[in-house]
Amino acid sequence: MKDIYLSVIIPCYNEERNIRLGALENVSHFLNKKKYPWEVILVNDGSKDDSVKLIGEFIKDHSCFKLLNIIHQGKAAAVISGVFESKGKIILFSDLDQATPIAEIDKLLPNFSKGFDIVIGSRSGHRRGAPFFRLAMARGFMVLRNMILNLGIRDTQCGFKAFRKETAGNIFSRLKVFSLSRQAQGPTVTAGFDVELLYLAKLLGYRVKEVSVEWNYQETRHVNPIKDSIEGVMDLLRIRLNSLKGIYEKK
Repeated sequence: MKDIYLSVIIPCYNEERNIRLGALENVSHFLNKKKYPWEVILVNDGSKDDSVKLIGEFIKDHSCFKLLNIIHQGKAAAVISGVFESKGKIILFSDLDQATPIAEIDKLLPNFSKGFDIVIGSRSGHRRGAPFFRLAMARGFMVLRNMILNLGIRDTQCGFKAFRKETAGNIFSRLKVFSLSRQAQGPTVTAGFDVELLYLAKLLGYRVKEVSVEWNYQETRHVNPIKDSIEGVMDLLRIRLNSLKGIYEKK
């Protein structure tokens, strides 16, 4: 078997609707046209609907798709678990609702040959279909993020990010605010996870490239505007405090 070039990590928490709408078929249809070896790791984050049943039926006929089951800990833990399980030279994590279509990976991959270590999708202010309150949340979080951490990245929250394998291993193993020990109850999508990843990338001197990608708003029950906003700000403060204490420099 050839070495896997691309690993796609897709977290799943109660995604029965998107699975029935053909999200997995769309991913498979696109990747099957590629000449490089690939794998898709679907990480079931303790789903309570029929997601696992539907994924099980799907992977019977799609050998490059794998199912990884974990206890419910939230999206961050699902992504982390998938990254540690992956074998690809390039690791991408993407959302199952395909708000950013998998085809956008074609815009990211060429940048690795240009010397970049991490290539992230950016909505660049174009958030098609997003309601006003989501736009306001994004704008407010961006202002606070710049004040507290000064990352120098316009869009940290697009759920479409790719890493060199060795880069991912180094960054994901250093996460402190988000790790496999963090527990979750109910739908959990935490903005601080992406920020901690990118803050570590900056701290470790990795080259990060933002690439404009297509993004379409998808209605989801996984976002609680008030709760997630408060948690996001608290996570920014935790990241800043960890940095001041020198915790991220310890390995």
